[in-house]
Amino acid sequence: MEKFVLAGDMGGTKTVVGVFSTEQGPTRPLREKTYRTNDMASFRALLEDFQAELAQSANLARAPISAACFGVPGPVSDLRADVVVNVNWPIDARDMADLLGHRRVDLVNDLVAMAYGVLVLPESALATLNEGEPDPAGNRALIAAGTGLGHSMMVRHQGVWIPVPSEGGHVDFSPNNEIEIDLLRYMWNIYGRISTERIVSGPGLRHIYEFLRDTGRVAEQPALRDQMQALDPSMLISRHGLDGSDQLCSRALDLFVHIYGAEAGDFALATLARGGIYLGGGIPPKILSRLESGDFMSGFTNKGRLSGFVRQIPVKVILEPKTPLFGAASRAMMLLAD
Repeated sequence: MEKFVLAGDMGGTKTVVGVFSTEQGPTRPLREKTYRTNDMASFRALLEDFQAELAQSANLARAPISAACFGVPGPVSDLRADVVVNVNWPIDARDMADLLGHRRVDLVNDLVAMAYGVLVLPESALATLNEGEPDPAGNRALIAAGTGLGHSMMVRHQGVWIPVPSEGGHVDFSPNNEIEIDLLRYMWNIYGRISTERIVSGPGLRHIYEFLRDTGRVAEQPALRDQMQALDPSMLISRHGLDGSDQLCSRALDLFVHIYGAEAGDFALATLARGGIYLGGGIPPKILSRLESGDFMSGFTNKGRLSGFVRQIPVKVILEPKTPLFGAASRAMMLLAD
């Protein structure tokens, strides 16, 4: 019998919700809608709006929701997220269950949702940076760079993959050479204690650009400085760094990629991710050509006595932007079998 689930992927900028059916599976939404997160008074208000839209659909008005799952950017405890990064309101799964008529509702960290999504993606939705020598039963890990830096891992237990949450993006930044030590000092003077997320993220790319500029390593072009007053600086740095039209942007992107690789390699070691590590978030697909250039894998494999070990770990880039939404849908369908 066909059943329907509701899934959501919340972010600081936008939130995507969708309806899925057990017959079509978790990667083929029947209806979805994207909201500007902070335009909504609460997550409940957002869902009420989406439900009202579904009620106007002849195909979905009578499709009862049997379960739901929502991925949120922040730690989840007892089905509640009190600290939702870059969002102004907490979320409680029990409130959502009440709205949906006391259906089964799960609330997971956004990187856990992405991990569930990785498990249902086709191979065509991935780009390979390192083939490695994967262990089919080995742990897998996920590190996603975008507005922030997210981590999660997937452990295998009794033949089933279990995504595990992490706030690893907030661990201390660990420099590996002189320029990175200077970067840490530069950032320390601004923020004090520095997490890896301060460096490996969209805002982090801008920090690296400003560090190279302010320490006199590369001069800034006045025309680019003026553009940054009107457009997203990280986007401009990526664009000019990728096409080689600006030396400062190119240097910033190279340093960013190397540090990203080092952080991914550290997480691969911390989780013993012999099954592979996946790069998610909005940044990796946009800078794929730079990730393939070698700087990323240089940082990834520079692990001293364990360098040979990490060379055996497959590294893949997630190309499908809806992976967290698909993962939330997959988790919601699992609730139907509980």
